[in-house]
Amino acid sequence: MIFSKKPVVAHIRLKGVIGNVGRFQQGLSLASNEAIIKKAFETKKLSAVAISINSPGGSPVQSKLIYSLIRRLAEEKKVKVFTFAEDVAASGGYMLACAGDEIYANSSSIVGSIGVIYAAFGLNELIKKIGVERRVYTAGKSKSTLDPFKEEKPEDVERLKRIQEDLHKQFIALVKSSRKDKIKHIKDDDLFTGEFWSGEKSKDLGLIDGIGDMTETIQEKFGKKVKIKNFDKPESWLKRRLSSNLSNDIINISYELESRYLWNKYGL
Repeated sequence: MIFSKKPVVAHIRLKGVIGNVGRFQQGLSLASNEAIIKKAFETKKLSAVAISINSPGGSPVQSKLIYSLIRRLAEEKKVKVFTFAEDVAASGGYMLACAGDEIYANSSSIVGSIGVIYAAFGLNELIKKIGVERRVYTAGKSKSTLDPFKEEKPEDVERLKRIQEDLHKQFIALVKSSRKDKIKHIKDDDLFTGEFWSGEKSKDLGLIDGIGDMTETIQEKFGKKVKIKNFDKPESWLKRRLSSNLSNDIINISYELESRYLWNKYGL
Protein backbone atom coordinates (compact mmCIF):
# COMPACT_ATOMS: atom_id res chain seq x y z
CA MET A 1 0.00 0.00 0.00
CA ILE A 2 1.30 3.45 -0.95
CA PHE A 3 0.64 6.24 1.52
CA SER A 4 0.41 9.71 0.04
CA LYS A 5 1.88 12.48 2.15
CA LYS A 6 -0.64 15.00 3.42
CA PRO A 7 0.39 18.65 3.10
CA VAL A 8 0.97 20.29 6.48
CA VAL A 9 0.06 23.94 7.11
CA ALA A 10 0.90 25.58 10.43
CA HIS A 11 -1.74 28.02 11.67
CA ILE A 12 -1.11 30.94 14.05
CA ARG A 13 -3.67 33.38 15.43
CA LEU A 14 -2.58 36.96 16.17
CA LYS A 15 -5.33 38.75 18.07
CA GLY A 16 -5.65 42.00 20.00
CA VAL A 17 -4.19 45.46 20.29
CA ILE A 18 -0.52 45.59 19.33
CA GLY A 19 1.80 46.61 22.16
CA ASN A 20 1.23 46.82 25.90
CA VAL A 21 -2.42 47.20 26.91
CA GLY A 22 -2.17 46.84 30.68
CA ARG A 23 -0.05 45.70 33.57
CA PHE A 24 -1.33 42.12 33.33
CA GLN A 25 -3.02 42.28 29.91
CA GLN A 26 -0.18 42.10 27.44
CA GLY A 27 -1.20 42.71 23.87
CA LEU A 28 0.47 41.55 20.69
CA SER A 29 4.23 42.03 20.85
CA LEU A 30 7.36 40.33 19.61
CA ALA A 31 8.20 39.17 23.13
CA SER A 32 4.80 37.53 23.68
CA ASN A 33 4.54 35.88 20.25
CA GLU A 34 8.08 35.16 19.05
CA ALA A 35 8.23 31.65 20.52
CA ILE A 36 4.90 30.48 19.06
CA ILE A 37 5.72 31.96 15.63
CA LYS A 38 9.12 30.25 15.54
CA LYS A 39 7.56 26.97 16.68
CA ALA A 40 5.05 27.11 13.83
CA PHE A 41 7.79 27.61 11.25
CA GLU A 42 9.72 24.66 12.70
CA THR A 43 6.88 22.24 11.90
CA LYS A 44 8.15 19.12 10.13
CA LYS A 45 7.30 18.70 6.44
CA LEU A 46 5.83 22.19 6.41
CA SER A 47 4.03 23.25 3.23
CA ALA A 48 2.97 26.75 4.29
CA VAL A 49 2.07 28.96 7.25
CA ALA A 50 -1.38 30.49 7.70
CA ILE A 51 -1.85 33.47 10.03
CA SER A 52 -5.27 34.68 11.17
CA ILE A 53 -5.23 38.33 12.21
CA ASN A 54 -7.78 40.19 14.29
CA SER A 55 -6.26 43.50 15.34
CA PRO A 56 -7.17 47.21 15.17
CA GLY A 57 -3.48 48.13 15.34
CA GLY A 58 -1.38 49.73 18.04
CA SER A 59 2.38 50.08 18.38
CA PRO A 60 4.12 50.65 15.01
CA VAL A 61 7.37 49.29 16.44
CA GLN A 62 5.89 45.98 17.62
CA SER A 63 3.94 45.67 14.35
CA LYS A 64 7.16 46.00 12.33
CA LEU A 65 9.09 43.63 14.61
CA ILE A 66 6.48 40.87 14.22
CA TYR A 67 6.23 41.52 10.47
CA SER A 68 10.02 41.27 10.09
CA LEU A 69 10.21 38.04 12.09
CA ILE A 70 7.55 36.39 9.91
CA ARG A 71 9.21 37.46 6.66
CA ARG A 72 12.66 36.36 7.85
CA LEU A 73 11.42 32.90 8.86
CA ALA A 74 9.45 32.52 5.62
CA GLU A 75 12.60 33.21 3.60
CA GLU A 76 14.75 30.94 5.76
CA LYS A 77 12.30 28.02 5.56
CA LYS A 78 11.36 28.78 1.94
CA VAL A 79 7.62 28.49 2.62
CA LYS A 80 4.74 30.73 1.61
CA VAL A 81 2.75 32.66 4.18
CA PHE A 82 -0.99 33.24 3.82
CA THR A 83 -2.58 35.86 6.07
CA PHE A 84 -6.28 36.16 6.86
CA ALA A 85 -8.12 39.20 8.20
CA GLU A 86 -10.92 38.25 10.59
CA ASP A 87 -13.04 41.09 12.02
CA VAL A 88 -10.36 43.70 11.45
CA ALA A 89 -6.81 44.01 10.13
CA ALA A 90 -6.30 47.75 10.31
CA SER A 91 -3.34 50.07 10.84
CA GLY A 92 -0.69 47.88 12.55
CA GLY A 93 -3.02 44.92 12.04
CA TYR A 94 -2.80 45.47 8.29
CA MET A 95 0.98 45.73 8.58
CA LEU A 96 0.92 42.22 10.06
CA ALA A 97 -1.27 41.07 7.17
CA CYS A 98 1.36 42.38 4.74
CA ALA A 99 3.73 39.73 6.07
CA GLY A 100 1.77 37.27 3.94
CA ASP A 101 2.67 36.39 0.37
CA GLU A 102 -1.09 36.45 -0.14
CA ILE A 103 -3.74 38.22 1.95
CA TYR A 104 -7.36 37.12 2.33
CA ALA A 105 -10.34 38.51 4.21
CA ASN A 106 -14.04 38.05 4.79
CA SER A 107 -16.16 40.29 2.57
CA SER A 108 -17.24 42.16 5.73
CA SER A 109 -13.79 42.42 7.34
CA ILE A 110 -12.38 45.88 8.03
CA VAL A 111 -9.06 46.37 6.25
CA GLY A 112 -6.64 49.25 5.75
CA SER A 113 -6.24 52.38 7.87
CA ILE A 114 -2.73 52.98 6.53
CA GLY A 115 -1.87 56.00 8.62
CA VAL A 116 -0.49 57.17 11.96
CA ILE A 117 -2.46 58.58 14.87
CA TYR A 118 -1.68 60.13 18.24
CA ALA A 119 -4.50 60.81 20.69
CA ALA A 120 -4.40 62.37 24.14
CA PHE A 121 -6.36 64.61 26.50
CA GLY A 122 -5.69 68.20 27.54
CA LEU A 123 -6.18 68.32 31.30
CA ASN A 124 -4.69 71.72 32.11
CA GLU A 125 -8.09 73.36 32.67
CA LEU A 126 -9.30 70.45 34.79
CA ILE A 127 -6.51 70.69 37.35
CA LYS A 128 -7.10 74.42 37.66
CA LYS A 129 -10.75 73.80 38.53
CA ILE A 130 -9.95 71.25 41.21
CA GLY A 131 -7.17 73.39 42.70
CA VAL A 132 -4.17 71.25 41.74
CA GLU A 133 -0.84 72.86 40.88
CA ARG A 134 1.45 70.84 38.60
CA ARG A 135 5.18 71.15 39.21
CA VAL A 136 7.55 69.87 36.52
CA TYR A 137 11.34 70.28 36.49
CA THR A 138 13.35 69.20 33.45
CA ALA A 139 16.84 69.29 31.99
CA GLY A 140 16.30 69.74 28.26
CA LYS A 141 13.81 72.25 26.88
CA SER A 142 11.73 69.64 25.05
CA LYS A 143 11.57 67.07 27.85
CA SER A 144 7.97 67.97 28.76
CA THR A 145 6.70 68.04 25.17
CA LEU A 146 2.91 67.50 24.96
CA ASP A 147 2.46 67.31 28.72
CA PRO A 148 -1.34 66.86 29.05
CA PHE A 149 -1.38 69.06 32.16
CA LYS A 150 0.20 72.07 30.42
CA GLU A 151 -0.95 74.39 27.64
CA GLU A 152 -0.38 72.91 24.18
CA LYS A 153 2.48 74.55 22.28
CA PRO A 154 2.34 74.92 18.45
CA GLU A 155 6.02 73.95 18.15
CA ASP A 156 5.32 70.70 20.05
CA VAL A 157 2.50 69.85 17.66
CA GLU A 158 4.72 70.54 14.64
CA ARG A 159 7.42 68.29 16.07
CA LEU A 160 4.89 65.51 16.58
CA LYS A 161 3.58 65.89 13.03
CA ARG A 162 7.09 65.50 11.62
CA ILE A 163 7.50 62.24 13.50
CA GLN A 164 4.10 61.05 12.28
CA GLU A 165 4.95 61.88 8.67
CA ASP A 166 8.20 59.91 8.97
CA LEU A 167 6.35 56.87 10.39
CA HIS A 168 3.67 57.19 7.70
CA LYS A 169 6.30 57.14 4.94
CA GLN A 170 7.79 53.97 6.43
CA PHE A 171 4.34 52.33 6.56
CA ILE A 172 3.61 53.29 2.95
CA ALA A 173 6.96 51.90 1.79
CA LEU A 174 6.26 48.59 3.56
CA VAL A 175 2.82 48.26 1.96
CA LYS A 176 4.19 49.07 -1.49
CA SER A 177 6.98 46.53 -1.03
CA SER A 178 4.45 43.88 0.02
CA ARG A 179 1.67 44.53 -2.49
CA LYS A 180 3.87 45.66 -5.42
CA ASP A 181 1.94 45.85 -8.72
CA LYS A 182 -1.34 44.91 -7.04
CA ILE A 183 -1.91 48.50 -5.87
CA LYS A 184 -0.28 50.44 -8.71
CA HIS A 185 -3.66 51.29 -10.25
CA ILE A 186 -4.64 53.33 -7.15
CA LYS A 187 -3.25 56.79 -6.42
CA ASP A 188 -1.30 57.22 -3.19
CA ASP A 189 -3.60 60.08 -2.15
CA ASP A 190 -6.56 57.70 -2.32
CA LEU A 191 -4.95 54.69 -0.64
CA PHE A 192 -2.72 56.02 2.13
CA THR A 193 -5.10 58.43 3.84
CA GLY A 194 -5.81 56.37 6.95
CA GLU A 195 -9.17 55.33 5.50
CA PHE A 196 -10.40 51.77 6.01
CA TRP A 197 -12.63 49.62 3.83
CA SER A 198 -14.65 46.40 3.75
CA GLY A 199 -12.95 43.23 2.61
CA GLU A 200 -14.81 43.40 -0.69
CA LYS A 201 -13.64 46.94 -1.44
CA SER A 202 -10.12 46.10 -0.24
CA LYS A 203 -9.91 43.43 -2.92
CA ASP A 204 -10.79 45.99 -5.59
CA LEU A 205 -8.09 48.30 -4.24
CA GLY A 206 -5.48 45.52 -4.27
CA LEU A 207 -4.96 45.51 -0.51
CA ILE A 208 -5.95 41.83 -0.36
CA ASP A 209 -5.80 38.98 -2.86
CA GLY A 210 -9.16 37.36 -2.32
CA ILE A 211 -12.25 36.73 -0.23
CA GLY A 212 -12.30 33.60 1.92
CA ASP A 213 -11.73 32.20 5.37
CA MET A 214 -8.61 30.37 6.46
CA THR A 215 -9.82 26.76 6.28
CA GLU A 216 -11.59 26.94 2.93
CA THR A 217 -8.74 28.88 1.30
CA ILE A 218 -6.05 26.50 2.56
CA GLN A 219 -8.11 23.50 1.44
CA GLU A 220 -8.54 25.04 -2.01
CA LYS A 221 -4.77 25.46 -2.30
CA PHE A 222 -3.57 22.21 -0.72
CA GLY A 223 -6.53 19.87 -1.04
CA LYS A 224 -9.19 18.60 1.34
CA LYS A 225 -6.74 16.27 3.06
CA VAL A 226 -4.41 19.05 4.14
CA LYS A 227 -3.44 18.89 7.81
CA ILE A 228 -3.84 22.27 9.53
CA LYS A 229 -1.78 22.32 12.70
CA ASN A 230 -2.88 25.04 15.13
CA PHE A 231 -0.37 26.85 17.31
CA ASP A 232 -2.16 28.78 20.05
CA LYS A 233 -0.43 30.91 22.65
CA PRO A 234 -1.72 29.73 26.06
CA GLU A 235 -2.83 32.26 28.65
CA SER A 236 -1.37 31.53 32.05
CA TRP A 237 -3.57 30.97 35.09
CA LEU A 238 -1.56 33.61 37.00
CA LYS A 239 -2.20 36.22 34.32
CA ARG A 240 -5.94 35.57 34.35
CA ARG A 241 -6.08 35.68 38.15
CA LEU A 242 -4.04 38.88 38.48
CA SER A 243 -5.96 40.57 35.68
CA SER A 244 -9.24 39.74 37.45
CA ASN A 245 -8.04 40.85 40.88
CA LEU A 246 -6.72 44.17 39.60
CA SER A 247 -9.64 45.01 37.34
CA ASN A 248 -10.30 48.20 39.35
CA ASP A 249 -6.72 49.43 39.14
CA ILE A 250 -6.81 52.91 37.58
CA ILE A 251 -3.82 52.18 35.30
CA ASN A 252 -5.44 49.00 34.04
CA ILE A 253 -8.68 50.90 33.41
CA SER A 254 -6.92 53.58 31.38
CA TYR A 255 -5.27 50.97 29.15
CA GLU A 256 -8.56 49.14 28.79
CA LEU A 257 -10.28 52.36 27.67
CA GLU A 258 -7.58 52.94 25.06
CA SER A 259 -7.91 49.35 23.86
CA ARG A 260 -11.70 49.67 23.62
CA TYR A 261 -11.30 52.92 21.68
CA LEU A 262 -9.22 51.16 19.03
CA TRP A 263 -11.75 48.34 18.65
CA ASN A 264 -14.78 50.68 18.73
CA LYS A 265 -13.27 52.80 15.97
CA TYR A 266 -14.06 49.94 13.61
CA GLY A 267 -17.49 49.19 15.09
CA LEU A 268 -16.32 46.25 17.24
